[in-house]
Amino acid sequence: MAEQAVLKDEADQKQVLRRAAPYLRPHRTKLGIALGVGLADSAALVAVAPLVGLATDALTDGDRGVLGLAVALLVVVAVAQLALARTGELLLIKSGEEVVRTLRERAVENLATAPLRFLETHRSGELLRRATGEVAALAAFVRLHLRNLVSSGATLLFTVVLLAGYSWLMLLVQLAVFLPLTLLVTRWFQRDAGAAFGGKAQAEAAVAATFTETLTAREALQTSRGLSGWSRRFDRENAHAVTAARRALLVENRIDLVSLVEGLALVVLLAVGGWMVTQDTMSLGTVVVFVLASRNLFDSFTELSQLVGEVQGAKTGLARLLELLDATAPSGPAGPASLPDHGELRCEAVDYHYRADRRTLHAVSLSFPAGSRTGVVGETGSGKTTLSKLLCGLYPPDGGTVSFGGTDLREVPEAELRRRVVLVPQEVRMVTGTVAENLALVQGAPTRAQIEWTVERLGLADWIAGLPGGLDAEVGQRGGNLSAGERQILGLVRAVLADPAVLVLDEATADIDPATAARLEHALDELRADCTLIVIAHRPETIARLPRVVRMADGRVVADSEAAGVLQ
Repeated sequence: MAEQAVLKDEADQKQVLRRAAPYLRPHRTKLGIALGVGLADSAALVAVAPLVGLATDALTDGDRGVLGLAVALLVVVAVAQLALARTGELLLIKSGEEVVRTLRERAVENLATAPLRFLETHRSGELLRRATGEVAALAAFVRLHLRNLVSSGATLLFTVVLLAGYSWLMLLVQLAVFLPLTLLVTRWFQRDAGAAFGGKAQAEAAVAATFTETLTAREALQTSRGLSGWSRRFDRENAHAVTAARRALLVENRIDLVSLVEGLALVVLLAVGGWMVTQDTMSLGTVVVFVLASRNLFDSFTELSQLVGEVQGAKTGLARLLELLDATAPSGPAGPASLPDHGELRCEAVDYHYRADRRTLHAVSLSFPAGSRTGVVGETGSGKTTLSKLLCGLYPPDGGTVSFGGTDLREVPEAELRRRVVLVPQEVRMVTGTVAENLALVQGAPTRAQIEWTVERLGLADWIAGLPGGLDAEVGQRGGNLSAGERQILGLVRAVLADPAVLVLDEATADIDPATAARLEHALDELRADCTLIVIAHRPETIARLPRVVRMADGRVVADSEAAGVLQ
């Protein structure tokens, strides 16, 4: 069985920024400018303390000239800092939002082309949470906290450098009181932060996944009276999510102890500084600089400590999103950029496993020449649908090969494969909009005229005209205004508009009324002669129209007849 990537409940958070670098690289110029303005803003803020210290010494010495210069510089710095703060915030938010947009678009693109086996391995709610919820959380972090994170970090660094220039001894005294206790509190937070915030994200994802499945299976749950049992499961998962959120909050609250450490450090600073002034070993202006700059120091550290939880949450979300992007990254096959317009579709000794201990297909070998018409029949569980997905390249075989025109489908780029081989599944998906808008959801976005011509060629013009509004009829949410058979017909038209070399229909007439099935079968008769048609069906009337029938049982081909067959 081919190894399938599986997302972990708690994503690896190591080297997150390095792993995110490829997504930051296209925006590095804008990010660099935004960070540069942010650093200038922090430098202007830090410059206030030495200017006030200069003014204090000038006032003590009675030097009006220096005092006037200090006041003038303070005004200039204040105005500059105000302008830089506003500009830096806007630039950083804008560039950060562009990075988030890149991640969001890449997640959607990757999921749209992800292997079917990967999608079927994971709960849809979990994938939805990672592709939308984590991106939304990152966007919120960028809008609300990123600027404060950059500003506080730069202010902290510049302040330490400034104080070291004034008196390294006083700085050491201050750091000796402040730093060990603060690091102890921070270490206590970090010890449990990863598990707490990761557990919170995983629990919330489980709730989202169960809620999504509830909406999908609501009719079955209601008719089978299983809603109460399912609700109890949802309640358990919701309670677990609440417990995980409380744990994360308790861990986050540990960081508030830093405020107590700040007060202690300030008391020590005033005591030592006052003593040094009385001993004439330090000027009053220097003490003022330390008091004001220490306020910046403490405020920056407090801001950073309060942002630790937000940073940890963003880091967790980014790690989960990057894991999804890595697991769904296009493999980029090195095969030909294009396939021939027509060719033989062939599978040779194909094996496939849904589970490692059980094969669904056993050494299946079949050939479908260009322009051939073939029906595939068999009991439920015989492997027909699995075969159809392998023939379309949606599943890679665990053994053997599937090829078109002599080229292994695993070596064909996704876009080219979808252009040549198209599957119409038993349940055709519709998006909210008109019939025409749904038919246009194929590669190349066909025009209205092309849609009308295709409908006419398939003999469906009268049927389309009978819909309320024709091509402009609203299909409703998930195609709810149409019957299953009508959705199947639109799925066929959409497939024909893609102009494939091979068209595979999986149980297209299984759950529709005879009249609609007959209309669909007549439309199939109008396909162009060089289009290879493979029909998986139970309906005898559908199979009877095909010159070749392949019968499957227990994942094997048990009969391949050129004469039209009748399903037993």
